[in-house]
Amino acid sequence: MANRLTRIYTRTGDGGTTGLADGSRVAKDSPRIEAIGAVDELNSTLGVLLAETLPDAIGAGLRDAQHDLFDLGGELSIPGHALMSESHVARLEQLLERFNAGLPPLKDFVLPGGARTAALAHLARATCRRTERRVVALSAKEAVPAFAVQYLNRLSDLLFVLARVLNREAGCADVLWQQGKNR
Repeated sequence: MANRLTRIYTRTGDGGTTGLADGSRVAKDSPRIEAIGAVDELNSTLGVLLAETLPDAIGAGLRDAQHDLFDLGGELSIPGHALMSESHVARLEQLLERFNAGLPPLKDFVLPGGARTAALAHLARATCRRTERRVVALSAKEAVPAFAVQYLNRLSDLLFVLARVLNREAGCADVLWQQGKNR
């Protein structure tokens, strides 16, 4: 990184706008800033999950995803700039296949819960889905990075599978939905 921040506050956003990395200014509630903020929130949620004790392979995959998400945020802050590629999506698909291979097939819907790490993975999955919706909303108005939606879709799937794996690692069963349980 060539430029270092020596001062954190600039006062330039006090009027309700913020600067993109290309130097342009946009409203803080614009769809682009909503998408960038959602990516940042997702990355932070992964950070909370990574603060837990996790199997090495899961931790490595999530740390890679954090770097990818920072790249995605960069792409969103410089319209037209590309950092992510099809290989990012393919890497998530490989992880999905690897981790899902050891799980029993699903016959019921799974509720968020079980072990703390699994619950945090479910929270990250839900945050990822919201992020995906924000990027899709942006794409209806402006150009978005080519692989952004695919990447977020695969990452949410991976987080679901990892929640199941983490429950197994902790000796917990998936928490299954019981339709009409409280009638």
